[in-house]
Amino acid sequence: MRRRALLMVFQSVLVSLTLLGLPLAVLAPSYVWQSAQSAQNGQVATLSRYLDQIGVHDLERMRQAVSQWQKVNVPESQITIDQREKRIYDSGAIANRWKLQSHTRSAGGLYITIRSSAVPVIWSSIGAVCAVLICAAVALGAGTAFAFRGSRRLAAPLIYLSAQAEQVGSGAVQARIEPTGIEEIDLVSEELSRSGERIIGRIAKERQFASDVTHQLRTPLTALSMRIEEIEYLTDNEEVKHEAEACLEQIERITQVVGDLKERARQATHGNTQAVKIEEIFRQQKDEWAGQFAAKGREILFINQVSDRLPLATPSSLSQAIATLVENSLKYGAGTVTVSTRKGVSKRSIFVEVTDEGEGVSEEIAPDIFRRGVSGHGSSGIGLALAKDLIEADGGRIELTSRKPVMFTISLSAVSESMSPDRLLPEGGLVVVGRRHGRH
Repeated sequence: MRRRALLMVFQSVLVSLTLLGLPLAVLAPSYVWQSAQSAQNGQVATLSRYLDQIGVHDLERMRQAVSQWQKVNVPESQITIDQREKRIYDSGAIANRWKLQSHTRSAGGLYITIRSSAVPVIWSSIGAVCAVLICAAVALGAGTAFAFRGSRRLAAPLIYLSAQAEQVGSGAVQARIEPTGIEEIDLVSEELSRSGERIIGRIAKERQFASDVTHQLRTPLTALSMRIEEIEYLTDNEEVKHEAEACLEQIERITQVVGDLKERARQATHGNTQAVKIEEIFRQQKDEWAGQFAAKGREILFINQVSDRLPLATPSSLSQAIATLVENSLKYGAGTVTVSTRKGVSKRSIFVEVTDEGEGVSEEIAPDIFRRGVSGHGSSGIGLALAKDLIEADGGRIELTSRKPVMFTISLSAVSESMSPDRLLPEGGLVVVGRRHGRH
């Protein structure tokens, strides 16, 4: 966006300077030449009037007067005076081939000619052209500077809008932007804020509705189940007992559905993703596990190879998932454990990989390693299943990408580091865009 605005303004300034500067560069030398010619014509006319005052009867006196006038007014010029095709005065020739020439006829019948070198005039013409070019370059630079400033003023609100949309979409931040003075951008910003409020309101209502439904249904279903069990216990009719068992099965099924709805509502309430600083997650994990690994004579490394992307996740969920994988490597792996990040294929993805140098995962349990109760070492088999639920609740996934050496990969959506809330939309802050200087 900024590049396009700069290019558009640069082209406009360049066209304007070309249409104005090119004719000016052509006309400037002509103006300088005509000015010099006019000045010399005035000198010829002045000399003519001076000689008319002296008269032509005393030629020697006239020659001395012309020589004295030349020394004062045009010392480097050639003056010739003719009378009836007879030259009565010649100050000497000009060596340069480029000359300015002016002549006139006095009232006394004298033909007066002044010739001067045109080299100074030519240099003045070149200087005028250079001055035009310098002014054009200065104007182009000033136009580019103003274009750069204007493009930043135009692009900064759009960057903030993008960050605002990203944060509203993730549900992490409700930011507001002061009016920028650009009507179209302000309209989009206001509508985005209203849309975010409506979305958050609808989500809150849906969560509240799910919670209310599960709460209101659970109590009557429990009471109904107890009544049917009582009927089954008191009756001796086999047909009634059979129907009562069928009713109890249906109630149990409905109760399970209600429990699932409540669990989903709970996860939706707490699964609030945001742009997470992976360095902080790694620092917390290193503080927690480095001592335990050192006690066993092993090493754990945290390597962040993606500094320009921030994963979208719930910080506590991502920390818990990484901690589960690290703990498994500590208990069942060997050698150095490496927790690293790498970029995905698209600009909106990031991978977190946990690997060690142990024997790996057996082929038998690899396909079902994330199922509850599945474990190759006699443990409860809950940790990896819980990690999978936590990551999937944030819209990501966790996979066993290599059995030997073992490698678990967490895949998450990501945003650019320039879209970090701390840089663009700090929570509770007010972003000011416009004439004030700020971080763009």
